Amino acid sequence: MKLLLIPISILTLGSLAFTKPAEPLMNQIQVIGSHNSYKQAIDPKLFAILHKADSATFNKIDYEHATLTEQLDLGLLALEIDVYADTQGGKYAHPKGLDLAPGQPPYDPAGLMKEPGFKVFHIQDLDYRSNAPTFKLALQELKKWSLAHPTHNPVFITMNAKSEALPRPGLTVPEPFTPAVFDALDKEIRDYLGADQLITPDQVRGQYATLESAVLHRNWPTLRAAQGKFVFVLDEVGEKRATYIQGHPSLKGRVLFADAEPGTPEAAIHILNNAKKDLGAIKGLVQKGYIIRTRADSDTQEARRNDKSSFEAAMQSGAQIISTDYYRPSTHFKSDYAISFPGGRYFRPDPVL
Repeated sequence: MKLLLIPISILTLGSLAFTKPAEPLMNQIQVIGSHNSYKQAIDPKLFAILHKADSATFNKIDYEHATLTEQLDLGLLALEIDVYADTQGGKYAHPKGLDLAPGQPPYDPAGLMKEPGFKVFHIQDLDYRSNAPTFKLALQELKKWSLAHPTHNPVFITMNAKSEALPRPGLTVPEPFTPAVFDALDKEIRDYLGADQLITPDQVRGQYATLESAVLHRNWPTLRAAQGKFVFVLDEVGEKRATYIQGHPSLKGRVLFADAEPGTPEAAIHILNNAKKDLGAIKGLVQKGYIIRTRADSDTQEARRNDKSSFEAAMQSGAQIISTDYYRPSTHFKSDYAISFPGGRYFRPDPVL
């Protein structure tokens, strides 16, 4: 029987292909962050009216968050910011919920909502109070915190581009996210946070033909190189995702990564929110080099039951970003439910990589 002689150089190259780098890469970490990170509670007077009309729906959004700065100071390294386009300004300056329940605290006394630009809140007219009412303010707050902590680990920011009308007559209909609106979103991030504080698809893609090819070849920046940086992810699929990618194959020139399906040129960061159902799939994608975001809880359900099974699955899956509404226990209902890694931390090396 003939011996198959394989050149030593080929063996060496093959063994190096899956060797861990000397320094950890930014996808080899696991962090905990918050969902709807800007959200203040609905005013009690308004909440009582809304809850009486539809308790099931409004129980799901009965939570609130500390300021973005306070969350970052706690050690959270992932945030979620929802944006509404407001090209002319003033579209959301007087939410209709103010008229449903008289006697609420003043809303926007500084008139910020009258200015053109993206606005940050949860649901138009109903759940509109925000710790960062404009995207400009949110970005400026992030930049201020980052400059005060220049060696911070990368912070992931998932974003929803909110444009859906609600099935309730008389409520404000949001603007659509057109290519021009998405261009303005990219520009606002560059203008108020700064290009030097971003990790973009172009940086990850480097010399590879596609963004996904770069990811599958472990071309993420090292954790050290990612210090002081932010990573933005568009949490949208369908038409909005297609509009953002349009004219930007592999997200060339874009600021945000997309929630792109593995197997497509734009695939790098993917969102699979059901950690128990998708545990095996998440683990496989993480091992291939993708960054995955999942959730520990949703709609207050796990918190009300004090059920950490989804969080446990999320940790086991190796998903790099785990989102929660409860990095601290709820003050809206009685429960001890709160999420952190062992030792009360929100950051650790990825257990799968």
